[in-house]
Amino acid sequence: MKLLHIDSSVLGPHSVSRQVSAAVADRLRQATPSLDVVYRDLTQAPLAHLSGSHLAAAQGAPAPAELGPDLAASKTALEEFLSSDIVVIGAPMYNFTIPSQLKAWIDRIIVAGKTFQYGATGPEGLAGGKRVIVAISRGGYYGAGTPLAALEHLETYLRSVFGFIGISPEFIIADGIQVGPDHREKAIAGALQAATSLRAA
Repeated sequence: MKLLHIDSSVLGPHSVSRQVSAAVADRLRQATPSLDVVYRDLTQAPLAHLSGSHLAAAQGAPAPAELGPDLAASKTALEEFLSSDIVVIGAPMYNFTIPSQLKAWIDRIIVAGKTFQYGATGPEGLAGGKRVIVAISRGGYYGAGTPLAALEHLETYLRSVFGFIGISPEFIIADGIQVGPDHREKAIAGALQAATSLRAA
C-alpha cells in the first residue's frame, strides 16, 4: 500500500498544516508499518504554473526544449498520484483559498483520460479508489454558519475538485489559529487529536 504525503505551506517548521499532515501520516504509518510513503514538498520543489506551451504539449504539439524538465516533473507528479492508495495533503488557507503551489500540483493531476473522462452523461471521475485526507489550517473561522463562510474557498474547492475525479476527501481542520494564542493552541490540539483518531489505512 502506498501513501503520498503533500505539503504546501511556505511557513516551514512554523506551519500548522504541516504539523497536522505529519501527524496524519504518522498515524497511518503506525497502523500499517509496511506502508510505502512518498513525500513531496511543493515549496521546496515547486511545479511551474500552467502555460500555453504546457497545454499545447498536452494536446500533442511539439514542446520547446526548455519545457522538457517541467513536463518530466509533471509526469512524475501524476504517476505518484495514480500509484497511491492514500493521499495526505497539508493545505493552509492563503487569501481565502489554497496556496498557488498546491494549485500547480492539482493542475498536474486533473487530467482527462487519467483521473477523469467525459461520458455521455457528463464528466466521470476515474480516481475513486483512493483515500484523500486533507489537513487544513485557517487563520480565522470560516466554517459553515460563520459570518465569514462565504469567503471560504479552500475546503470547498478541494471538496469539489477531488469530487470531480471521484474522491470524497476527509478533512481535519485547525480553525482560528491567528485569532490569539489560546485559540491557536486549542485548534492545533483538536486537529492533532483528530489525526491520532483516524481509522487505519
